[in-house]
Amino acid sequence: MSVHLSESIKLKSFNKLVAALSEQPGREALRTMYRGIEREALRIEQSGHLAMDPHPQVLGSALTHSRITTDYSESLLEFITPVYSDINGLLDDLKQTHAYTVQHIKGQKLWPVSMPCYVGSKADIPIANYGTSNVGKMKRLYREGLTHRYGALMQIISGVHFNFSASKSLFEKMLLASDKKMELEDFTSEAYFGLIRNYRRLVWILPYLFGASPAVCQSFVKNQSTDLPFKKLGKGTLYLPYATSLRMSDLGYTNQEQECLSISYNSLPEYLKGMKAAINMPSTQFEKIGVKVGGDYRQLNANILQIENEFYAPIRAKRVALSGEKPSEALERGGVEYIEVRALDVNPFSEVGISEEQVRFLDLFLLYCLLQDSPCSDESEEQEMAANLQSVVLEGRKPNLTLLRNGKSIELAQWMRVLFDDLSQLANLLDTDEDKSYQLILSQYAEAISDPNNTFSGKIMKLLQQEGVDHGQWVAHLADQYQAQLMDYPLSEEVKKQYQMAADDSLTKQAQLEANDDQTFDEYLTSYFKNPYEA
Repeated sequence: MSVHLSESIKLKSFNKLVAALSEQPGREALRTMYRGIEREALRIEQSGHLAMDPHPQVLGSALTHSRITTDYSESLLEFITPVYSDINGLLDDLKQTHAYTVQHIKGQKLWPVSMPCYVGSKADIPIANYGTSNVGKMKRLYREGLTHRYGALMQIISGVHFNFSASKSLFEKMLLASDKKMELEDFTSEAYFGLIRNYRRLVWILPYLFGASPAVCQSFVKNQSTDLPFKKLGKGTLYLPYATSLRMSDLGYTNQEQECLSISYNSLPEYLKGMKAAINMPSTQFEKIGVKVGGDYRQLNANILQIENEFYAPIRAKRVALSGEKPSEALERGGVEYIEVRALDVNPFSEVGISEEQVRFLDLFLLYCLLQDSPCSDESEEQEMAANLQSVVLEGRKPNLTLLRNGKSIELAQWMRVLFDDLSQLANLLDTDEDKSYQLILSQYAEAISDPNNTFSGKIMKLLQQEGVDHGQWVAHLADQYQAQLMDYPLSEEVKKQYQMAADDSLTKQAQLEANDDQTFDEYLTSYFKNPYEA
């Protein structure tokens, strides 16, 4: 009875808020969204093998460039857009960065999926190098610590991160519609944490629709112990019949040591308290690695988290940090400014790893998570969320798959239909008489509810099985296709000059950092970690 009552209250709350935003000012507040994309992509040689050379100098300094950097490896590029309110501008910017890069890496290509292939020895994977400054050394040492802790292979899995924030006017209208008496900054943080809780309840929908790693190359699994019941396709493709995103399974980007952490998303203060405890919690397992052995560092420290970024989560609360400021310090100073969605596989059907249709769906989904009532979660619900996500990741396309909602079983398809009904209300508010893009996108993705073959993972498996090709062959063909498209993509002389100047400026900034260091590396680390927060 209480569950039905709770659902009824949530429905009323959502409908009431949607009604309050249905006039033109409310619709404009909803339509004003700010987005950024971070796309990771491995550089590969013509042979399809991982590129082993250093980050190309023509692209600038990976330490100080604002748009082109590296993640874990010298071979793992990361493209970062500025913040855009316009979707076309956002994707055009991302495409220009891809095109400029491909046109300057001497025939190398970008691997267009999340899971790597044609990996030789794990020892050969080149860890990212950021120069001789203390901050550069620390970034590299953090990655060396990841290698010792989890192995290099897991660290070259690629993803797409989607940064999102709603307009100030929307939060003002939401505060006005509530019965709360609080400052707008505090209300905004509270609302974003409500979004995060709802996102975590519903995050399974992202791997269901957009999971694009149902299969992997056998070379990725060859030296890993796994009890996943893989089937084999072709010469070297392993897959699970109903999987959506092996990237998000235990085979991919996970950290079992972190399972003991209890990070609460029920409020910003609780989150900061949990994060502070987590970054100071010793690990007996990581202690065995050693921190400084024979004069050489192996990791930043022996805690469960070396730094805050090591905490693996499918969504993060964020604020742009000031110079020298750590993520938690930034959140404590000014509250939540935006959220970062981290549950997206690279989309192999797009040369830039994400499509306009996905961005529009994310708009709808994240606004829904923001506007829907979001009660605090407890340990029981946390377990339910984790189980739902794991079920969809490993067998999301299984016929009649059931998930848990408020302790009761519900078919995935039924839950999605209810959710899509609510999303359609938002689509109506976001669309105009001339442009029905949001409703069209919703109709398109609704086809995947009754037919899982219309999901990304379903389409991939259908292609592999119908064409009888190995996963690696199919991806290599895509890499060739996208390389040709990006090589032919016309960049104006002005745009080329902007990228050249950005590269030159970043190299100058790195040189300045290296020249201005006035501490030894030991002194720098001691100073960095004296604060209870870190980044």
